[in-house]
Amino acid sequence: MDLQTLKSIIEGLLFLAGDEGLTVRQVAEITECKPGEAQKAVESLQRDLRKSGRGVRVTKLAGAYHLATLPEHSEYYERLAYSPSRATLSQAALETLAIVAYRQPITRIEIEEIRGVKSERAIHTLTNKNLIVETGRADAIGRPILYGTTKAFLDYFGLGGLEELPDASAFEAMIASEEEDRLLFGASESSADEESEGLPDESWSEESPEAGPGDESR
Repeated sequence: MDLQTLKSIIEGLLFLAGDEGLTVRQVAEITECKPGEAQKAVESLQRDLRKSGRGVRVTKLAGAYHLATLPEHSEYYERLAYSPSRATLSQAALETLAIVAYRQPITRIEIEEIRGVKSERAIHTLTNKNLIVETGRADAIGRPILYGTTKAFLDYFGLGGLEELPDASAFEAMIASEEEDRLLFGASESSADEESEGLPDESWSEESPEAGPGDESR
């Protein structure tokens, strides 16, 4: 693999890794290259982003590399974060925030196990709005980040403290409802698949493209 391709892959990996970042060893394992090659590629990517005047940079924190925005552009990021058009939280963000509020401290993986879907984007949104914050590391493999709510969260919802949160039963009911919806949706998909199996043979031709792995998620 040439250096330019490797740098492109690493840039994408760092974007996906988010706040957790990646160590050189992790990059080497994922890209199946030697640690020295991975280190060289990361450092070259750092230089490229800096020289080309890009809006992101590669930083190193606690032994891991991260994609980060430029400090000198912070005023524009603040405008985006506090823009009226972005003031309303999405359903995904609200669900994630409720889980963090009632189950904190909690890791991203635990949040996703409860919601049943990926939650990186929701966590990123809530972190940017200062509604949740990293509170430490879990005593588990990989030392995943723990999240908890902030004072801004209390102010946002007009709470004097976490003890003023609504009864947890309402939260549990919401999670149960979400699970029922997922099961119902899954059942509907199964019914649709069963009905499609009864279609006439002419609804399919040998020239039709074979279903790829992504088609299973329709």
